[in-house]
Amino acid sequence: MLAPLRAQAHELGALVAASWRRSLQLRVVVSTLALSTAVVLVLGLVLQSEITERLLQSKAQGALVQAETSRSVLEAELSGADPDREGTQELLDSALERLTNARESRPNAVGEYRAALTTGTGNGPEISSGDVEPVTRELQDTVAEGSTSQQYVTIDGVPTLIFGQLISTAGRDLQFYLLFPLEGERQTLNLVQSTLVVGGLVLLVLLAAIASLVTRQVVRPIRHAADVAERFAGGHLGERMAVHGEDEVARLAESYNEMAGSLAAQIAQLEEFGALQRRFTSDVSHELRTPLTTVRMAADVLYASRDELLPALRRSSELLVTELDRFEALLADLLEISRLDAGVADLGAERVDMAAVVHRAVDAVRGLATDAGTELVLDLAEGEEVEADPRRVERIVRNLVANAIDHGEGRPVEVTVAGDPAAVAVVVRDHGVGLRPGEADLVFNRFWRAEESRARRSGGTGLGLSISIEDARLHGGWLQAWGERGSGSAFRLTLPRLVGGHISTPPLPLGPPPGRGGPAPLLDGRSGGSVPTPPRGVSARPAGDAWPVRGPEHAPVQPAERAITDPGGDR
Repeated sequence: MLAPLRAQAHELGALVAASWRRSLQLRVVVSTLALSTAVVLVLGLVLQSEITERLLQSKAQGALVQAETSRSVLEAELSGADPDREGTQELLDSALERLTNARESRPNAVGEYRAALTTGTGNGPEISSGDVEPVTRELQDTVAEGSTSQQYVTIDGVPTLIFGQLISTAGRDLQFYLLFPLEGERQTLNLVQSTLVVGGLVLLVLLAAIASLVTRQVVRPIRHAADVAERFAGGHLGERMAVHGEDEVARLAESYNEMAGSLAAQIAQLEEFGALQRRFTSDVSHELRTPLTTVRMAADVLYASRDELLPALRRSSELLVTELDRFEALLADLLEISRLDAGVADLGAERVDMAAVVHRAVDAVRGLATDAGTELVLDLAEGEEVEADPRRVERIVRNLVANAIDHGEGRPVEVTVAGDPAAVAVVVRDHGVGLRPGEADLVFNRFWRAEESRARRSGGTGLGLSISIEDARLHGGWLQAWGERGSGSAFRLTLPRLVGGHISTPPLPLGPPPGRGGPAPLLDGRSGGSVPTPPRGVSARPAGDAWPVRGPEHAPVQPAERAITDPGGDR
């Protein structure tokens, strides 16, 4: 039964915390109320204490005057009386009665009071007249010593001021007490207290309203500026703030509008420059194809008759053909990059078996693996179908495997395919030089190389991984990298079952093998560190993945006779 209440309390607390973090107006109003409440509380306590002290002081002064007056009356009545003789009780009763009659005949400034006389317990029997019971023994002892004293007591729930003094007679002195009920003063204090509470609450409400109105005048322009900035960041470059007046907010709006105009102009320039750059790349690539075709025909003729040439010329013809192959691959990659940048790349999606696509990609680099002495180890789950462009997926896997061979130092390269109901993943893992800290941010950059002096076995163009990550994004998938110096590196391609589908968790982990230290952060090559929400559909899993232990079902791929000319490795 308590669980739903706890859940509701937790949700309410989270809602309040979120509102507190997001609302400047709420924080200002609550802070103002808290400080105002403290001030009103202290002020109310001080006022109540001061009023109470003044009321009691006034009551005590009036009681003193009344006591002196009553003492004079009683001393005149009892000056010749001896309390130790017979008839003392009647004498005391008669004196109090005359005192009461005298009080009724004259106006009284201190209100109602009661009088009492007693002989005390000193030298004879105690004889009392009036209500002496409320008088404490402590007060009686003090008065008996000859001191005029006062004391506050509670009688039947009513606070009472007792004023005591001695009355001189012919015999021993009498103790005379006046009892002043403070009910009127208590009612006055209650009224003052309720007035202070109501006034304080009204004051707090007014202060809250004033703080809210004042804060709103400041927060409203800020909220408007935030909304305009969000729309501007969303691509609406014509958004501007309204300028009213000449105050600080108006200056902020003018400064923001100037900044937005400058940014919009620079963005327009960059877009125009990017469009010109893409057009230039595309035009140059197309224009180069004609002379390249002529050069290719001449090179093929020389290469076909290389056995008839001198050794030096034979080597030159072979190098010419090799570099022409690389040049053609570079032109093809530049054209592909131009199409991707322009957003006109076509995605010929169809139902494909991922294992078959990976097999074709691996077959294309078997010759390269043979030349490098690298064993290719496959663990391909059969029947994992996805909706994808087989040409692009095969190109991605081919680039990753060729990359792993180039940097695997001759150690085995593992290729794993696995799937879940939402996605299928391909992981290519090498155990070579790995990546230095921060290099995983750069592997997808165009023409970037981990080591400039390192020779590529694959003869790549430096654009393979750049094209691969764009191909993955076209499918709504992820392409992620991990690397550790001396432990190798791993690349994971994750594709949704349907193009543009949602991927929550990759079917395969990415990270160091078990027993090689803690997991490293996962990177997508663009933004560095753990990437929870990379742009344009590319994402990264939180750190904590671990490489699975390779089981006996892994089978090495037998190397083929010939390596491909340009698999596109570029790390």
